[in-house]
Amino acid sequence: MEAVVVDAGSKLLKAGFAVPDQPPSMVIPTQMKQVPEEKSLADASLLENVTVDPVVRGFIRDWDAMEDLLTHVLYTGLGWEIGNEGQILFTDPLSTPKAVREQLVQMMFEKFNISGFYASEQAVLSLYAVGRISGCTVDIGHGKMDIASVIEGAVQHISSKRFEIGGLDLTNLFAQELHKSNPLANFSFSDVEKLKERYACCAEDDAAYEKFQQACPEEQHTLPDGQVIKIGKERYTIGEALFQPSILGLETHGIVEQLVRCIATVSSENHRQLLENTVLCGGSASMTGFEDRFQKEASLSSSAIRPCLVKPPEYMPDNLSKYSAWVGGAILAKVVFPQNQHVTKADYDESGPSVVHRKCF
Repeated sequence: MEAVVVDAGSKLLKAGFAVPDQPPSMVIPTQMKQVPEEKSLADASLLENVTVDPVVRGFIRDWDAMEDLLTHVLYTGLGWEIGNEGQILFTDPLSTPKAVREQLVQMMFEKFNISGFYASEQAVLSLYAVGRISGCTVDIGHGKMDIASVIEGAVQHISSKRFEIGGLDLTNLFAQELHKSNPLANFSFSDVEKLKERYACCAEDDAAYEKFQQACPEEQHTLPDGQVIKIGKERYTIGEALFQPSILGLETHGIVEQLVRCIATVSSENHRQLLENTVLCGGSASMTGFEDRFQKEASLSSSAIRPCLVKPPEYMPDNLSKYSAWVGGAILAKVVFPQNQHVTKADYDESGPSVVHRKCF
């Protein structure tokens, strides 16, 4: 049985057996609805809209909910049998606390009785997915944005940075902008998410963005409940916020300048190797026009060596940027488990949860 690879984000959980040239077989919402234990109608109506988020800003926060979610994924979704559990590889976000890594390996061995465990950082895996072992990743997830530099398969933490800003914040911004132009409309969060996925895009540069703010063609859109709204310049504001964070009320540099500044802290002999192998990943990176805008901003960068994007190999699945950490995990699983580089049950029984720091790096 192939190892299972799990990439649990704040919005979506990607899981499947390690087949690198295919997308994950399960892509499901991480958020869960609370269900009453007793089937009483009174409880059911009270809990109808109560949701639980096992993963917040990239890190697991609710371990009981995560256990329930993984039980569904592994046994119902992927067909594991109790008493015959296999091996599993998890992707780690940048700067995952040691305690979170330990609690995860503990849960997997003690609650799920797995036969083998491995975890690797998302930045390293996203580079593996495009055939690189050194480079930079700009990962814009739902709850966080990570900029990481990787040399020979190892994250350089001194020149990597985590930002608590992501697709969630862009959705909230979109909601605010839509309310300004549609003051009488009522939007649910899921309405705005779907509108963002359909309409959000990046202007080709800041001059084009300013032009759209002055005059922009409007489209009408009918919400599921029949309300008709208009969408115009708001669609460009979301992408622009990544290049002009002041739109979100943040006093910080845009995404390309942040990348250049992170790499500036590494030895200059590595700058070319890192910047010329830049990978964009995460859901927001697939926004229409984002890649072109990133390239344009990179060409205007103050850096002597300018960031250059790596194109994924043709045999890789479409929308690789959304699944790159998972795909890289599938590639790595084909190496670490057959070569016995993973944490075994015997390792765990001998050393306890801290073994994860020694064997998974």
